[in-house]
Amino acid sequence: MTSVASGSPNGQEEARRSGRPVVLLVPVPGGSAIHDLWAGTKLLVVLGVSALLTFYPGWLTIGVVAALVLAAARIAHIPRGALPSVPRWLWIVLAVGGVTAALAGGSPVISVGGVELGLGGALHFLRITALSIVLLGLGAMVSWTTNVAEIGPAVATLGRPLRLLRIPVDEWAVALALALRAFPMLIDEFQVLYAARRLRPKRIAKGRKARRKRRARELIDLLAAAMTVTLRRADEMGDAIAARGGTGQLSANPARPKLVDWVALAITVAASGSAVVIETVLSLS
Repeated sequence: MTSVASGSPNGQEEARRSGRPVVLLVPVPGGSAIHDLWAGTKLLVVLGVSALLTFYPGWLTIGVVAALVLAAARIAHIPRGALPSVPRWLWIVLAVGGVTAALAGGSPVISVGGVELGLGGALHFLRITALSIVLLGLGAMVSWTTNVAEIGPAVATLGRPLRLLRIPVDEWAVALALALRAFPMLIDEFQVLYAARRLRPKRIAKGRKARRKRRARELIDLLAAAMTVTLRRADEMGDAIAARGGTGQLSANPARPKLVDWVALAITVAASGSAVVIETVLSLS
């Protein structure tokens, strides 16, 4: 019965309408050179590329970083199905933002039928949009190729020099590891709660004021249920951590950078440095 329903036109239309959801903090199955990289290497690449795009947000730099992200996705064998569907409202927002930015004008200016049109605002909007997409892709690559359990120990290792300043690096790493582990679990719980709430029969409210009160009551019920589920999950996770040796195990991992990590860092530094040099030379000329 399930296969027949899913193959029906109504089922296909419903699946097409819902689209592919956003999947966070769940690595793509399989193995590759990108999957085998140390988590600290990926964090260093994200930090360095983010700083690079902050100080040099030019088209050349964005293109170089986009090429690195696409090459990493190809090496990691990331399928197209991992990409989430873009909702229709986001396309509308982008269109409205593009038109609004285009009204600002600016150089370069083109002449169409005797009317001068400034493309500066539209080009700035396109550049910011491309930069945002590249940064989202970079973060998605880390999410798709990194186990959540490796992030906390990597942060503890990278922040080891900060211990000389009496900064609680290990505590921060433990808090980050717990948050990353709890985030996907809580999302699943909230989705189940929301689905169960939608299945409950609703009273037909008469009038706009009654509908507002009903929605407010539903929101309060959902928040109360979400808090209860969160506390229950936190208690279960605390018992599991205590049984496995305490929170110190969350930030302890003997993994360290290997030869492939140094190669990846060298490629990133070389590509970023080349883009900066070329952009600097072009701006001076």
